[in-house]
Amino acid sequence: MKKLASLILAGAMTLSLAACSNSTPSSSSGSNGGSQDGSNASAVDFSNTSVTCVVPYDAGGGTDAVMRGLADAAKGSFKNITVENRSGAGGATGMLYGANAKNDGSIITMITVELATLEAMGNNAGLTYSMFKPIMMVNSAASAITVKADDDRFNTLEDFIEYSKTNEVQVGNSGLGAIWHLAAAGLAKEAGTTFKHVGYDGANGAITDLLGGHIDAVAVSYAEVNSFVESGDLKVLAVMANDRLEAIPDVPTCIECGYDVVLGTWRGLGVPASTPDEVVDELYRIFSEACESDEFKEFMANTNNVIDIMNGEEFEAMIADQLALYTDLVDELGLKVGA
Repeated sequence: MKKLASLILAGAMTLSLAACSNSTPSSSSGSNGGSQDGSNASAVDFSNTSVTCVVPYDAGGGTDAVMRGLADAAKGSFKNITVENRSGAGGATGMLYGANAKNDGSIITMITVELATLEAMGNNAGLTYSMFKPIMMVNSAASAITVKADDDRFNTLEDFIEYSKTNEVQVGNSGLGAIWHLAAAGLAKEAGTTFKHVGYDGANGAITDLLGGHIDAVAVSYAEVNSFVESGDLKVLAVMANDRLEAIPDVPTCIECGYDVVLGTWRGLGVPASTPDEVVDELYRIFSEACESDEFKEFMANTNNVIDIMNGEEFEAMIADQLALYTDLVDELGLKVGA
């Protein structure tokens, strides 16, 4: 399905699956291009502020893990920093909460690709990307088609696709309209088949049901399943990346298997759109330094997560491009809510 592939590959998101230690912020300026005098001085001081980081999915998933790792690395810059899970509606519940929070930087939301996909699908409960002022992008990851290790029906992606053409295959995702739903739907369309999509409030619930044999597969990131792959409970059939992942070099890409699909997620930090630039600039300084810390690099490497930094101005432009990209993809796949 060349049109689908070209839509995806033309998107602004780049799944830079390079070594974490080589990742550096793409700009040393303030997150939204704010003026800097070069002295690194800031009128904003968070050292006596308690900050809450909102994760719009259940605990235990990839977004939750990345946020907790980043919060740990940044904790020295705040009086206190906590992570709060507010799941529901494929991520919309938590992101709406964060978008409508105080604009003083005390509530920070981990915004994800669903900020664009939910709006594109019309399944956003009023959520739009313009409700946020992005601080920075932190991480990106490709979809990995994963099944139980002892499931003899599926030893290759081709086994999986061919079986789905004559049998119902249930594929778990992190919510209707979430990226892992679109990833599985995109693969199905490219392969000329259908899957039954089963939504959860985050990847962790889908993985738990896969381990219990209640669904056939998940289309989440490798970072979210790697511990179960390493333990021998799950196996990855293919990844929706341009290149094989360093962590699992023997697993082919969907492109290698004949299915021209490249899809994945991104994660970053955002605050309400009315937040003053000087607040956003200071948060960018704090969290970009945290991303460069050995502690965070080691955490991300150990959890098979990729550090992929983009400053706020670039991140906001990318989200706008992603909205256009996924609006076209949703229309092509016929997934618009109410359509």
